[in-house]
Amino acid sequence: MSKSFEIAHPDFPGRRLVACFNPLLAEERARKRPDLLAATEKQLEKIAAATKRARRPLRGKQNIGLRAGKVLNRYKMGKHFQLRIEEDSFHYERNKSNIEREQSLDGIYVIRTSVGAEDLSSHQAVATYKSLSGVERAFRSLKTVDLHVRPIHHRLPDRVRAHILLCMLAYYVEWHMRQLLAPILFDDHDKPQALAARASIVAPAKRSAAAQRKAATRKTDEGMKVHSFQTLLGDLATIVKNRIQPKDKKIPVFDMLTTPTALQHHAFDLLGITLRLN
Repeated sequence: MSKSFEIAHPDFPGRRLVACFNPLLAEERARKRPDLLAATEKQLEKIAAATKRARRPLRGKQNIGLRAGKVLNRYKMGKHFQLRIEEDSFHYERNKSNIEREQSLDGIYVIRTSVGAEDLSSHQAVATYKSLSGVERAFRSLKTVDLHVRPIHHRLPDRVRAHILLCMLAYYVEWHMRQLLAPILFDDHDKPQALAARASIVAPAKRSAAAQRKAATRKTDEGMKVHSFQTLLGDLATIVKNRIQPKDKKIPVFDMLTTPTALQHHAFDLLGITLRLN
């Protein structure tokens, strides 16, 4: 069962440590480790065989070490093997004590914070840590996905601050638009229900039943097409103001908006926007 609890450690005086246990993470690590160990051993065995072959055997501590280092860096299993490299030989074996020690900690991670329990509970500390993924999404949105803020190289401090401010204001507007438009986006618009269905803050986040229904049917409960944020903006961009010049020159020029679709009307209602010519 996923859970979190506070611990104390003499190496971190004045810091709160919140230990978290995630059984799914433990299961994944237990599943991957044997495969990674086996893959590492297979490649290390090739190096050992290369030092024993009759024709052009692998020689030299540096050459052997470089090949072994590439293997260990590839599979990230270096801490689980003990190597003995000689000028004309190579031996390896598993470090069983290290492997067993890591196995005992599968699924456990620790969050360290200097904020007191009166301001931030253990539950809130874990939730705040997990919310950092939102910061990563914001940077991705700024750079590539939504706003496409191209690299602009500033050198003067005031211009750097102004550029960052404009980027943050743009994302601020986008964030609020996403919250309001969530019912017609693939975004989860019933997060309280999703949070209530979550067994623990440590457990993986789940989408609400309404969000899963939208994803499966690609329609809202009202039967409207569900959009991503990008495709919805593209749909709304088809609304334009046309300047009409009647064939009869006696009739003055006038402006006319394209007629919004039902989905576009709904989107503007959610945003609290009224279309006007002026």
